[in-house]
Amino acid sequence: MGRGRQKAKHTKVARELKYFSPATNYSELERELASGHLSEEDRWADLADKYNVDDEDSDDDEK
Repeated sequence: MGRGRQKAKHTKVARELKYFSPATNYSELERELASGHLSEEDRWADLADKYNVDDEDSDDDEK
C-alpha cells in the first residue's frame, strides 16, 4: 500500500475515533460517582487488594 493510501486510511480511522460518541449509561455513572466516599488511602488499598500487590514483600525481594 502506498504512503498516500496509508495516510488516507489512518486519517479516516482517526476521524471516526474523534467523532465516535458511545451511548452513555448515566445511571451507572451516577452510581459510580456516588460511591466515591472512600478516602484516597482506602482506594489505593482496594487497588492493592484487587491486584494482589503487597509493598512490604516487594521491598524484601530487592535486598
